Amino acid sequence: MTSLDDPALAALGPRLPSPVQEVADERFTRRGLRLLLKRDDLIHPELIGNKWRKLAPNLRAARGRRIVTFGGAYSNHLRATAAAGRLLGLETIGVVRGEELAGRPLNPSLARCVADGMRLHFVDRATYRRKAEPDTLAAVLRAAGAEDAHVVPEGGSNALAVRGCQELGAELGEQADVVAVACGTGGTLAGLAAGLPAGRRALGIPVLKGGFLTAAVEALQKEAFGARRGDWWLDDRFHFGGYARTTPALHTFAEDFTARHGVPVERLYVAKLLYALVALAEEGAFPRGTTVAAVVTGRPFPDHT
Repeated sequence: MTSLDDPALAALGPRLPSPVQEVADERFTRRGLRLLLKRDDLIHPELIGNKWRKLAPNLRAARGRRIVTFGGAYSNHLRATAAAGRLLGLETIGVVRGEELAGRPLNPSLARCVADGMRLHFVDRATYRRKAEPDTLAAVLRAAGAEDAHVVPEGGSNALAVRGCQELGAELGEQADVVAVACGTGGTLAGLAAGLPAGRRALGIPVLKGGFLTAAVEALQKEAFGARRGDWWLDDRFHFGGYARTTPALHTFAEDFTARHGVPVERLYVAKLLYALVALAEEGAFPRGTTVAAVVTGRPFPDHT
């Protein structure tokens, strides 16, 4: 079942399959490479990119119940979940990392969540780190008054989401030899790799430090499919200091890419992905004749481009 098979989700008018755009970029063409952009940022104006792909199956599973999910103070996932709640008439609760944030003026991301009807519940960082433990999760749900809620994990990555992202690989089919995506929790890569046909490879570019994503992606695939699926690998050199970290060089790169191709470049994920692909092309990581597709999973928000 796809998201378009659900009448409520189909009524939101998602653009599926998302467009594929070829860009002529001399940094690739001079090495005999083609660059495609899989424009998941155009799926829906509010449930953008992989947020649609991961949330849609969880929204179906919720069956009208309230939804509880988790994120940091600038979480795009929280924003998307709040928007989905407003659009579909669902109650949403966001468990936010950082008890010290409670009572302070909300940043633009959290203010947008509240404006969309999400109730915020702040927890200390130690509790947040243990949120996957059954006893801790039960205590958090009790404190938030949400014991009966449908729980969506941080970043939206669970077995339902992974199977939803499998459609991404199926949409691309045989258009590209390598499909690359920026990774936070690993759910999009896990589904993408499983959905690609044989002979195609998926590349994940982690935006967090730590080197933990291989195990995380394997665990998600095992939960969703029973075993590791597809041909995929990670290159963890391009996190630029970690999640929500950027540098002047990254901003300059993103601005230049937009000037070259007219594509808005979100900084926390997409810019790191595109920067990585340019660097890998320069290193000769892709043989001549390779078609590389970059999944544009989001677009810039005004408050954290």
